[in-house]
Order: sequence, then C-alpha cells, then structure tokens
Amino acid sequence: MNFRGIKSWQWILMAIALLAAIDWAIQRPDPRTRELNQALATQASQKLRDYPYPFQVIRVEGDTAVMGTPRNFDMPAFRMLGVLYPDINVKDANNPAFIAVERLLGQVQDEAKDIVLAQPGIKQVRWELDRNWLQRKGIEVPVKP
Repeated sequence: MNFRGIKSWQWILMAIALLAAIDWAIQRPDPRTRELNQALATQASQKLRDYPYPFQVIRVEGDTAVMGTPRNFDMPAFRMLGVLYPDINVKDANNPAFIAVERLLGQVQDEAKDIVLAQPGIKQVRWELDRNWLQRKGIEVPVKP
C-alpha cells in the first residue's frame, strides 16, 4: 500500500476518526451497566420515562450500582429544579408548585433506585452527582472537594 498518496487532510481525518473510536470504547458502559440501564428503560413507569433528568447507572462496583443524580448536599434540588421548571418560584420553600416538583424528583429517583436494586447481584445504590448533565443544562456545578 502506498501511503505517500494520502494527503495531509486525509491523515487528519483518519486521526480524528481513530480518536473518536477510542473515546467511544473508553466511555462505553460495561455489559452489566448496560443491562441495568436496559432494566431501567423497560421497567420504568411513564412518570420516570417522562422525567427531564435521565436516571441511569454510571458503573457497577461489585454489588453496588453507582447512579447519576442531579442533586446532592453540594447541589441542592432547588438549583436544578429552577432550570427545569423556570416558571416555578423555587426560592420559596412553601410554594406548593415547588413542593410538588421536589416531591416528584424524590419519587422518580426512588423508583429508579428500586428498579436497579431489584436486579440480581445489586445490593445497594450509591448516588454520584451528574456534573456533565448539570453543566450541559447551564447549571453552575460546585468544585469537587
């Protein structure tokens, strides 16, 4: 094969394709993670399927499923809910609309956890802040400790 006939832009294009394939292979979830996410997709209620945050398993560590979440102690629910529901006053903890969307978040998160815990070999769920999703939504994410 004569590589001298390949132009420099073609080399660049091949390098970009190779890097994209390597990145995909690295970030692709393992089979167990894909299996758990498939269970989430097929067993979720309509309420969970329609929720604006896609609850998913990020990885499996032994008998623990690590799941993404848009909230934790560093990222209070009102910050992300304010972006998802801009018409609701999330600064007023007594606002019935805010209470309703906060309760809905808890319900769908619990449902996602319960589906994963019902799968063979999974004994616990650990939540991990989904920094990438939050950043894509324009939500300022606290610096990792």
